[in-house]
Amino acid sequence: MNDDQRIPPSKVADDRASLTSFLDYQRATLAMKCQGLTGEQLKQKAIPTSGLTLLGLVRHAASIERSWFRFALNAEDIRSLWPGEVDGTSAEFHVEDADVDEAFGAWHEECVRARAVASSFASLDDTVNCGGVTISLRYVLTHMIEEYARHNGHADLLREAIDGAVGE
Repeated sequence: MNDDQRIPPSKVADDRASLTSFLDYQRATLAMKCQGLTGEQLKQKAIPTSGLTLLGLVRHAASIERSWFRFALNAEDIRSLWPGEVDGTSAEFHVEDADVDEAFGAWHEECVRARAVASSFASLDDTVNCGGVTISLRYVLTHMIEEYARHNGHADLLREAIDGAVGE
């Protein structure tokens, strides 16, 4: 995890460049937290009372990218990547039999599509109606930064529990 190849967010930029660079930085942070681990390590739980794993976070990231950008902003008729629930928890977090390459491939593909959807909006303040709620691109980008930042905190703790690696 010492090979930090993340591009820092723009320090002087317009709102759109700031938001997209912060989101890309958070995406890269999750990737960095998973870097160099085996499939078994990515599926490892930090504590017995929580089912949270790094691979579960990657699958969740793919799901939220898909949901917010493709479904909410782009009004695509899409299905969940990992539908259903297991013991009251979204199936995306149940990774015992999950395919690591499939999860990372889905996440990377959803990030590419999310960037394309975001770039199709002329303004951060352009709005769409999703299920009777009006949302803007600005809202979605801000929400996604918050979502990744929160889960990257979880990823910090998970990674440290796996191999002792710490760092931003």
